[in-house]
Amino acid sequence: MKKRILSVLLTAAMSVSLMAGCGSNNAGGEAPASAPTSGGTESAQEESTSGAATESAAPAQAENLTGVDAIIAEAEGMTLDELAAKAIEESNSQTFYGIGNSSRGKTALPLFISYLQTIDPNYNMEFEWQQPKNNKIFEQLTADSLKDSGTFSMTLIQDGNQIQTKMIDTEILKTFIPKDWADANGTTPDAYEGFLPLQTLNKVFMFNNTGDAKFTNCWDFVYDGQHPLYMDIDSELVGKNFLYMLTEDKYADMLKEAYDALDDEKKAYFDPIVAELQTDASDFGLGENGAYALAWIKLWVENYNAQTDDGPICNTLVDASATDQSALIVYSKLRSVEESATVSVNNVTVAAYQDDYVGIGGYGYNHYLFLTKNSPLPWTACAFIAYLTCTEDGFSAWGKDMGGYSSNPEVATATETTYQHQKGGYNDAGEDEFPAKDDRGYDWWTTEGELVLEDPQYCADAAFGVGSWIETLTKYADAAAE
Repeated sequence: MKKRILSVLLTAAMSVSLMAGCGSNNAGGEAPASAPTSGGTESAQEESTSGAATESAAPAQAENLTGVDAIIAEAEGMTLDELAAKAIEESNSQTFYGIGNSSRGKTALPLFISYLQTIDPNYNMEFEWQQPKNNKIFEQLTADSLKDSGTFSMTLIQDGNQIQTKMIDTEILKTFIPKDWADANGTTPDAYEGFLPLQTLNKVFMFNNTGDAKFTNCWDFVYDGQHPLYMDIDSELVGKNFLYMLTEDKYADMLKEAYDALDDEKKAYFDPIVAELQTDASDFGLGENGAYALAWIKLWVENYNAQTDDGPICNTLVDASATDQSALIVYSKLRSVEESATVSVNNVTVAAYQDDYVGIGGYGYNHYLFLTKNSPLPWTACAFIAYLTCTEDGFSAWGKDMGGYSSNPEVATATETTYQHQKGGYNDAGEDEFPAKDDRGYDWWTTEGELVLEDPQYCADAAFGVGSWIETLTKYADAAAE
């Protein structure tokens, strides 16, 4: 699975201090140090068994590709600067249309054009960037795919489940893996499996600390009487993926370990619910701790306080009046809190940052990058995607905020050097004024912070059984609320 492979690659590679960018220094910085390699395990095995046949088979496969597929195959062997030359030739004086879940694509495109102009000062390209609301991006991409030549050249999109089932299985979107990105991650485009992530974003458990409530275990958020603020799963479907992922063995085991750390009183509250769901866990084919995952999901879905957006949730939580309330929200929302007599980042605690906290600390999901199958400017789309994933400047539209981690370890290191997110709560005097804003980074969140990471294929597989069961819980919860 892509996500599992990426987690291993990033955890290993991010621990090495690397320089920013990919390709040459035309992208706004010095050329990076040599990236670590994967050791060539897969390719070495193939060469040892098939010899020269492997080399002769690859060109034949490439010759059979057409359209965007053929361009992607060629582009995956090219550096950023080589792609830039193709983009200049293709899109000079043209208009580039992009579509995405993040509005920051509109911020990144002028930087990309400026980069191309360092190669050809006469280059010019107009652009438009759309950000559909209410999950309409899948409908727009589907409609656009029916044209001989589409409107949109590429997309930045989230929700691995729907991407898999609606976009990849239907071949509407095409994955392009930049060579420079693969080099930085110690792999190759042909060896890497899965989608290309621009970044991992995290939603983390937080609580208002102005009262006496304690949240030192992830089960505390679903204990008797708790109603955490959460963006409704029907408003932001990526929230369902978080719940699906809890049933994967790794995360179900984390929930069981956290349960084991509870006192007897709390265990007694949860035990009947776990027992009730043992049969369902077996029916869904879950692992030995699947019932604990289902119990946590059931209590969460039936009790969370549904909200329409993470911004208002954050505004509520940081107010002194929100005593003892909790939430699962995008971490970066803390960056925009305006301090006042009653409102402060210091009114909240990031649960996982507590020394005695046990269990999952939040949820990590990706923004993915794709070409459309009928992209009108495919070379430019490839170059733009490489620019976003392989240069600090390209990622800067997202990298300036905490809680968003580049999938390229070189870019991630450079971004942290520039923005110092790990000291995001420090003031000019060097004092740690707002500790909740000290982002501990991707490596910490995916290990000690026990961030639940989205796996698109697992979510797609779980959506039928577990997903239908969650829909039933939602209906009961809505009926009870009425």
